[in-house]
Amino acid sequence: MQRRRFFASMGVIASMVSSRSALSASPAASASAATEPVVGTPTASTSATEALQYYLKRIADIDRAGPQVRSMLELNPDAMSIAGTLDAERKAGKVRGPLHGVTVAIKGNIATGDRMATNAGSLALDKISAKRDSFLVQRLREAGAVIVGKTNLSEWANIRSTRSTSGWSGVGGLTRNPYALDRTTSGSSSGSAAAVAAGLTAMAIGTETDGSITSPASINGLVGLKPTVGRVSRDGIIPISRTQDTAGPIVRTVRDAAVLMSVISAKDANDSATHDAPLPTDYLAALDANALRGARIGVARNYFSGHDEVDAQIERAIAQLKALGADVVDPVDLPKITYDNEELAVMLHEFKHDLAVWLDTFAPHARVRNLADVIAFNDAHRTTEMPYFGQELFLQAQALGGLDSDVYVKALATCRTASRDEGLDKVMADNHLDAIVAPTGGTAWLTDFINGDSGGGGFSTPAAVAGYPHLTVPAGLVRGLPVGLSFVGPAWSEARLLGFGYAFEQATQWRQEPKFMERTSVPVV
Repeated sequence: MQRRRFFASMGVIASMVSSRSALSASPAASASAATEPVVGTPTASTSATEALQYYLKRIADIDRAGPQVRSMLELNPDAMSIAGTLDAERKAGKVRGPLHGVTVAIKGNIATGDRMATNAGSLALDKISAKRDSFLVQRLREAGAVIVGKTNLSEWANIRSTRSTSGWSGVGGLTRNPYALDRTTSGSSSGSAAAVAAGLTAMAIGTETDGSITSPASINGLVGLKPTVGRVSRDGIIPISRTQDTAGPIVRTVRDAAVLMSVISAKDANDSATHDAPLPTDYLAALDANALRGARIGVARNYFSGHDEVDAQIERAIAQLKALGADVVDPVDLPKITYDNEELAVMLHEFKHDLAVWLDTFAPHARVRNLADVIAFNDAHRTTEMPYFGQELFLQAQALGGLDSDVYVKALATCRTASRDEGLDKVMADNHLDAIVAPTGGTAWLTDFINGDSGGGGFSTPAAVAGYPHLTVPAGLVRGLPVGLSFVGPAWSEARLLGFGYAFEQATQWRQEPKFMERTSVPVV
């Protein structure tokens, strides 16, 4: 487990924090912090410096000591200085907005032009700092966010192997689920979700190609929003697929998601996908406890999990939608995905092409220049980079042609037609729907370094391939493990989905704090 940069940055920040947040927290103190995850949580009146000190102490007690969640790749050595500047601004009467002084963690594949690395969890990019901030990071800084650090992830956003273990990277090791430490965080935004669930940051940013925001958010008992592709700039994100990639919020409440979206939704000259996006609506104004009244909501039963207890919990959620005034259309015929091979072909073609572009733009000083170089690096460092699984998908991608190849062009056309014209657009139009709901997925599966991930199914792919928005909100627990309810809508309907999610969240209040169980608790029957 490579944690060199974490220790270096933690040492810088620790010297600035009060003695009560010392790294050498006693086991008793660590256990107490883990079992009372929200005691003393910073409020709107807390200074940026005090809030940062609070989260740094929790990171010391919980991420490195105690349950050792290991959600953070690296801490921002400039965070305390930034917090102090923001506090001085507030004292002088300048408040930048609702994110002023709020602590935010950023996934490790998003470029920051500071002293932190942008490495996607790969040792091939270890210690490599990007030349400049990504556009969304610029927006966060301008809004007054305090970026506490970079979060761990499934290495390369989980595009490396067919037998990967979600939440593991060569740089960061394995991120652990705060609800049951022997179970997965899912991925690829593993650290972002675990950090928010464990109370190590107020908010986090994840990225998604297919399920990488919504699945870890659901499995870690959180709100996650994958926006329409083009709503949030992809500038500076280490790419998989230009067709499906996007960044989005992973947070504790729907309101927090709306606050983040109000900042990161903007047109960007460096991302053509944002040029056609309509101007974002007022996300906070969309948060209405009565938003579901009269809304037509379809139920995609083809995407239920098949697990009796999970599906029973989702039935309870659907009953809540009806009680809140929704006109529930049950079921709607949204076909299960039949174009998995085409989706993967699109991803691998685009990844091979766009990785080289990202490296040239953001990390021309890196030791690797393209996918072939990364493959060679991994082969040369097998003991540290591939101790558990290989790089089969990298090899497949490297063998492919360019973005003008017939294979790519045909696969892209198939995905667009099947996911939109014959998929979400058709079902929504035929049934006059405002959104479609289904379980986001099942519960967290056991971490397995031999066989890899065992979780199957989920509701991420229709919206991911179409490029449409997908919101997941907590829908309670099954044997102590969180499950989520998904709301999927047409393009650019983020505000409407946030309204639906808010109404459901406010009526149910089903989210519960994690207990950091060493292993899954199984009741005696």
